Amino acid sequence: MRTLIQSELTTLLTNASVIELDGLGPKVLKLSDGSFIKLFRKRPLFSRETLKPYAKRFAENSERLKQLGFSSPKIIGVYWLVDPINKTAVHYWPLPGQTLRQTLGSSDAERRQQLIELFGELLAKLHTNGVYFRSVHLGNVLVQPDGQLGLIDLADMRISRFALSPRKRQRNLKHMQRYSEDQQWLFKEHLDALQEGYSRVAKGQTAKLFS
Repeated sequence: MRTLIQSELTTLLTNASVIELDGLGPKVLKLSDGSFIKLFRKRPLFSRETLKPYAKRFAENSERLKQLGFSSPKIIGVYWLVDPINKTAVHYWPLPGQTLRQTLGSSDAERRQQLIELFGELLAKLHTNGVYFRSVHLGNVLVQPDGQLGLIDLADMRISRFALSPRKRQRNLKHMQRYSEDQQWLFKEHLDALQEGYSRVAKGQTAKLFS
């Protein structure tokens, strides 16, 4: 990580467009060259941010996912910011495509069935490879132009050397049910597709998880 002073940040963000914002201002911006900057706010004194900045977590997780065979953003740089609100930032090339949630919303039932099977496979691959993506939901998975699924918003993720326990897998599934649209598609209309995709990769785990 290197320190990016305010004038450098201002230059970098010239003609940038806001992709995501909150009450404190922009959180994700698209730069004039097509790359993205994600800003991370200052956290309470004692938090996971204290141990390792979220921008660095994002970058490290992206690289580790690539090593495991997943699609993730290409990192350009990770910065400390001299800024009263934002503390760190990660600069990256985004993956092409639209979110799985958007794609499902514009697809017929047959196509949704296919996509949710793919998502089940992706989820099982994550779990089998020790990836606990706590915030995984249909809005931070991308459907790329080649039809493959990719991952975004990677800071809230832990990667271990061992496959996830059944308890952690269930916790991950439960988290996705907090989103009403995701719950309808994944756990009601197309639960069979989710189970089929998951079992294709994680044989022997499905019955316990979805019972």
